[in-house]
Amino acid sequence: MTEQIIFYILAIVIAVFSILAVTSKQVVRSATYLLFVLLGTAGIYMLLNYYFLFAVQVSVYAGGIMVLFIMAIFLTHKPGIDVNPQDSWKVKSSAVLSLAGLVLCGYIILNNVTRVYRFVKGDELQMQDIGTAMMGTDKYQYLLPFEVISVLLLACIVGAILIARKDNGNDENINKLD
Repeated sequence: MTEQIIFYILAIVIAVFSILAVTSKQVVRSATYLLFVLLGTAGIYMLLNYYFLFAVQVSVYAGGIMVLFIMAIFLTHKPGIDVNPQDSWKVKSSAVLSLAGLVLCGYIILNNVTRVYRFVKGDELQMQDIGTAMMGTDKYQYLLPFEVISVLLLACIVGAILIARKDNGNDENINKLD
């Protein structure tokens, strides 16, 4: 019963801070909310007795990636330049694409949950069987996509830094070190 209460608390924390990370207008606060989401995910790994994934989540994602995010924010932020609010069509198209992505993710999750039920023998579904199906290294298991997504995240951060650092020649201090 205690584990279930802790799980619900962690799920609520993850859901609330995920929404806050996406809807916050201040970038540093969004990064802080994302840190809480990553720590909540680490808490779920701890609850499932996946201590290695807990340590990886805290050290690599909550530690390293968040430091990289904060550094990227501070390196690319130009305090004197105001950011104009986005156009209405950009917001609407982003919302439609996000909704389509949510529907696709829901379909994939439901499809894979039924696959786990087919593979498990017996009346009760064990947590270890779910963990093996979700994080195993065999075919139809998800360790490799988990690692590929982390590499993709790193590539996106590097790309965002390159795009944000692109200058039109208006910066006077660009060649100061030359």
